[in-house]
Amino acid sequence: MSLQTSSAITMPMQLLAMTHGLPIHQVLYAAAKLGVADLLKDGPQTSSELARNLKVDESALYRILRLLASQNVFEETSPRTFDNTELSYFLRTGVPGSVRSIVIFRGSEFFFAPFAEILYSIETGRAARAKLYGMEAFEYMKTHPETARVFDDAMTNMSELVGPAVAAAYDFGKWGSLMDVGGGNGMLLASILRAHPELRGVLADLPATLERAGERGFLGGELASRSTMRPCDFFREVPSGCRAYVMKNVIHDWDDERAQNILANCRRAVPTDGALLLVEWGLPEGNALSAGKFADVVMLLLTGGKERTVEEYRRLLGRAGFRLNQVVPTSPDLIIIEALSD
Repeated sequence: MSLQTSSAITMPMQLLAMTHGLPIHQVLYAAAKLGVADLLKDGPQTSSELARNLKVDESALYRILRLLASQNVFEETSPRTFDNTELSYFLRTGVPGSVRSIVIFRGSEFFFAPFAEILYSIETGRAARAKLYGMEAFEYMKTHPETARVFDDAMTNMSELVGPAVAAAYDFGKWGSLMDVGGGNGMLLASILRAHPELRGVLADLPATLERAGERGFLGGELASRSTMRPCDFFREVPSGCRAYVMKNVIHDWDDERAQNILANCRRAVPTDGALLLVEWGLPEGNALSAGKFADVVMLLLTGGKERTVEEYRRLLGRAGFRLNQVVPTSPDLIIIEALSD
């Protein structure tokens, strides 16, 4: 067989293999939602035992688990009997590094349904989610508390994963005080405060979010004496009182106009001897593979926001009165952008 003939067979199949991500995505969601990995924490079970505990159809469950086992998520140790693997361990609830809440969120209708309307976003440049729900994502969550809880759990999970790397990559302690604007449950701020014991922190977010943060207690215990909470709507005003301000994956949620509005409010709060620190996905030029390029399409469909290159952040920050001073890599694809008063 000639190389040309071989390529003609393998390249179409390579393209088709990329579409396998759809069923894999959703069977991961199903396994996470059902809590299969939690049921297997003490050892193998048959698909019949699992189906009985989960009150689902045994044959359908087996087929789902068989596909996941082919991806090294679970292992079929004997016919129709499954056990956890190193990968499925992280689908368990509450274990270090768990991604269960993120997978549940990404398989939910709120995240997943807009992908069926991708052509709408390409044709209009607008978020497909807004078309489906008739309002923007954060407005929708105000009246749908269960969706807000799933989103909240996922964002907390993500901050758990990246927080220690962010905290270790940059000398937050040199500023003395740090406000986490739009900081959700306070997981990132907690990671930073633990890594920098000389620092005091302020969690700033909407009142309902701060109420949930208090219930979660990530800033409790030994961090309670070094942390406070301030209500904040960053479209209206960012509270003053700290030298440094951090925002993780906030600016990427918004188009340039609204992002600049948020940054301008930050500029009014950041003192002349302070700094604004943006934690965002890096977006490399050219053909390099990056999580930022995946996230960019997600933002297009879900929020109308976008990921940006460093140069795009430089221009955006400049229009808001900041000067981009340095870019600090944290973990693969995440960066910290340090901006100072211009």
